[in-house]
Amino acid sequence: MNISEFDYELPVDLIAQMPADKRENSRMMVLDRVNHSISHKHFFDIVDYLDDNDVLVLNDTKVIPARLFGTKEETGAKIEVFLLNPSKGENPDRWDVLIKPSKRIKEGTVISICEDLRIIPIRKLEDAGEWQVQLQYSGNLFEILNRVGNIPLPPYIERKEQTDELREFDKVRYQTVYADKEGSVAAPTAGLHFTPEILEKLKNKGVEIIYVTLNVGLGTFRPVKCENILEHKMHSETFEISQEAADKINKAKANGKNIVAVGTTSVRTLETAYQKFGCIKPCHDSSELFIYPPYEFKVVDKLITNFHLPKSTLLMLVSALAEKDFIFEAYHQAVENKYRFFSYGDCMFIR
Repeated sequence: MNISEFDYELPVDLIAQMPADKRENSRMMVLDRVNHSISHKHFFDIVDYLDDNDVLVLNDTKVIPARLFGTKEETGAKIEVFLLNPSKGENPDRWDVLIKPSKRIKEGTVISICEDLRIIPIRKLEDAGEWQVQLQYSGNLFEILNRVGNIPLPPYIERKEQTDELREFDKVRYQTVYADKEGSVAAPTAGLHFTPEILEKLKNKGVEIIYVTLNVGLGTFRPVKCENILEHKMHSETFEISQEAADKINKAKANGKNIVAVGTTSVRTLETAYQKFGCIKPCHDSSELFIYPPYEFKVVDKLITNFHLPKSTLLMLVSALAEKDFIFEAYHQAVENKYRFFSYGDCMFIR
């Protein structure tokens, strides 16, 4: 399967630079796979589409302010460090990071971020610009990051003049209202449309709401670069499913209820767990699952998701759920109707 099959033309002005004025006011395209029909709604209409036969699964990961600016202690040169994820191993203070400019860095260089945090590169990793580093800090790491770090917006969201007001705005809006467990460097963007009021209305209709956690890494959003998509290797992302969540999902499936995943990260969490165990079990594990047509979904029945980048693994995942031709017909309509694309953009509901 060639990567060119998942390409499409997108006018630059349709890439959302800011979210909708209110979360629930985002537009929502509804794809009905049974009738092969497409309708145009707003996200607040999601309440009309779900009932007590639906179980909503959301990713409660929290985006950390992972973009750090510091200086080399020996020269004062400015350095940017982007925390990606904790390194595999027993040392919790070793992280894989991106460093810019990487050419100025060597092993043992001391990068000072603030009085409480220094970063020391240990070794280069295989991907360009990536390093494994040791974090040296006093106090609570996440409290330090919340004080001095910046929310790592995707590169297609431009902030030419980054004011304090805009930083605070992004800290709130590039985070779901139910974010709980720190660890992601990108938001599970389908969840950005939910409000406490929407969740409450769904509960009142009998929709069961379940939380899982997958820490989103940059690899999720990177375009596939190899011509043959079967040669692509997914970046590993850690996930966690509690005993309570596992029991509820298994019971719902046994009772014939619909599992409605919010975002591709929730999909990958559930499908990875099923692939490993043959059911949903409580676990703390990692996912490298690459979903593309003609993948057969074992757990997920419906999906709420944003509009994704051309040639991305996320576009391939939704093409597996709703058939590639139907998805590309929907994307064509989205462009024609000037939907807003990507992280801060509008969404679709595949049912």
